[in-house]
Amino acid sequence: MTNRLASESSPYLLQHANNPVDWYAWGSEALERSISEDRPMFLSIGYSACHWCHVMEHESFEDPEIAKILNDHFVCIKVDREERPDLDQIYMNAVMSLRGGGGGWPLSVFLTPSQQVFFGGTYWPPRSRMNMPGFDRVLHSVLDAFRTRRDEVETQSRQVTEWLNRDEAVDQTKGFSAEWLQSAVNALHANFDLDHGGFGSAPKFPHPMDLELLMRISRRWPGNAALDRQSILRMVEISLNKMAGGGIFDHLAGGFARYSVDEQWLVPHFEKMLYDNALLSLVYVEMYLETGNDLYRDVARKTLDYLLAGMTGTEGGFFSTEDADSEGEEGKFYVWSRREIVDILGNETGERFCRTYNVTETGNFEGHNILNLTKSLEEMAEQFGEDRSAFLQQMESARAMLLEVRNRRVRPGLDDKILVSWNALAISAMARASMALDDGSNHQYLTAGQNAARFILDRLTDDRGRLLHTYRNGEAKLDAYLDDYSYFIVALLDLYRASFDEQWIEHAVALATSMIQHFQGENGFYFTADDQERLIARSKSFQDSSVPSGNAMAALGLLRLGRLVGENSWIELAESIVRGAFPLMERSPLASGKMLVVLQTMLEPSVELVFFSSDRDAFEQLENRLRLQNLDSISLICRSSEDVFQSQVVDNFTRGKQMMDGLPTLFVCHNQVCQKPAVGWDEIESAIGRLVNQQLSFGATRP
Repeated sequence: MTNRLASESSPYLLQHANNPVDWYAWGSEALERSISEDRPMFLSIGYSACHWCHVMEHESFEDPEIAKILNDHFVCIKVDREERPDLDQIYMNAVMSLRGGGGGWPLSVFLTPSQQVFFGGTYWPPRSRMNMPGFDRVLHSVLDAFRTRRDEVETQSRQVTEWLNRDEAVDQTKGFSAEWLQSAVNALHANFDLDHGGFGSAPKFPHPMDLELLMRISRRWPGNAALDRQSILRMVEISLNKMAGGGIFDHLAGGFARYSVDEQWLVPHFEKMLYDNALLSLVYVEMYLETGNDLYRDVARKTLDYLLAGMTGTEGGFFSTEDADSEGEEGKFYVWSRREIVDILGNETGERFCRTYNVTETGNFEGHNILNLTKSLEEMAEQFGEDRSAFLQQMESARAMLLEVRNRRVRPGLDDKILVSWNALAISAMARASMALDDGSNHQYLTAGQNAARFILDRLTDDRGRLLHTYRNGEAKLDAYLDDYSYFIVALLDLYRASFDEQWIEHAVALATSMIQHFQGENGFYFTADDQERLIARSKSFQDSSVPSGNAMAALGLLRLGRLVGENSWIELAESIVRGAFPLMERSPLASGKMLVVLQTMLEPSVELVFFSSDRDAFEQLENRLRLQNLDSISLICRSSEDVFQSQVVDNFTRGKQMMDGLPTLFVCHNQVCQKPAVGWDEIESAIGRLVNQQLSFGATRP
């Protein structure tokens, strides 16, 4: 017998549709019942790929005794955090404030009828064990407090709500200082694991925004007594190398798991998230351009190919997650026994593969083996005394054979809902990868990014021109959040740089206008629009989580777009957002990676380039010369007589400029002051050489 969740579209909610718990989705029916019957609410927030969410469902929400307590005394609400990040953000912050830190999923929250928090936690076992209170005991204690100490409950819940609505003061007199970049480098270096890469100890997350920040800073780092440029870049290299060799990377199909439960990147939490793979592929692409190391190119390509093969819908959008579990076991789909591998590959190749990928009789994960590399494939070829090329081909063929067998196993569950924000991250990854990895005969990454963007514009935009947040089974729903707008604006600008199709700029301008109208606050943007559902708090966050801060991405998008279309008010608005993040950057640089990337872009010289050519093929030639520069600080318009569409929104950028003498012509401008145009490739090469040699003094402070 199903409950109310059977009519929902979220795969996570549908997973709970057969529970004996009388679940509601978040909405007026549940909230009004809580008020009318004066019942506390039990709010359970999770997501479809969450292993411990599955555990708590099986142990507690399928338990008839616990279900009876919940049904008799509470209004029970189940929320998919990926569908409702606004609820997740508010109630996670509330629980962490009560617990003094320490959040996670499943998130278990108890609310008064006024939706305010008075108690919460994460996972509880059904009965007390190993110094953990049982969920049954928690329920009775919460109910007793609600009935017998109501004044105390109400007072505490109001205090939590007041804390959620606080607004941190910002010193408007401070300038934009590179000292925050230096502080961030020092903090990251102090937390860096020199042996295994990454930051901190187990469990270890990839931190793509921090790796991006280090890579960007290393390009212009002046050096000091403690660190030089190579030392900063080395932190990125060690991290990317170790992750690429570790079990966190899927060596057969490509793609990264969400995090590693150990400090060596060996045992992953096996779920695969769209956002992780989008963000990490971007870092690997940039490091390939930075170093020329083919490892980074190959890992980026395999990660993006995984998204294309396994996470792309027929309409062009990217799916959200693959589960950690299959057949009720975490990681079962991914692990191997030594005997299996030898039987599939044969004795000689099987033995060689097992030595290469650290496969043993005893295993490295609950008696099974997670494939990982303790040495590079090149080092293993040398150890075997094999020709490098022949050995790499042998291992590639072996991986393909194992993948074919693995694909016949029961796959982990797929959450096939399409989220605008996560899709935008994937679009950016595809667009930027296309500039480095696509060749003249194959533009698969650019095509994939364009298809996803068109899907969002066609299917996740309402008749007001406003974005919707989520799509599944032909239905788009829920008004979009700040992350949806800000990420997608940046993605559209990345698509423009990869294609020089000015229609993407026009779409970005329309979305930026809407974002400013509906999300703007003082010194930053709210997470929800001014006409969205009113909750107990309207949050404004500058802090990165597993994804970049929506405010950081808004600042980046407005900065790039304002420079491109000559809208100075948008540039000033971007600066005000960064000012709003000053307290966080000072207090916690490790939580500010993306905002610090934006700060660096603001501190770098603003360069505007306008390029004219009769042949669009020349665009790629110019872009190749600019590859190692910060694309966020260089505004570039390329136009050709072959163009079928030229947007008027960039008129301020192109006014008074045209191709000279029928030759390729480049205008180089700094802060909207232009130099004499470079005409012909010899002059253009010289102009770019001067541009590339420009350096930023990190001792500077800008008002």
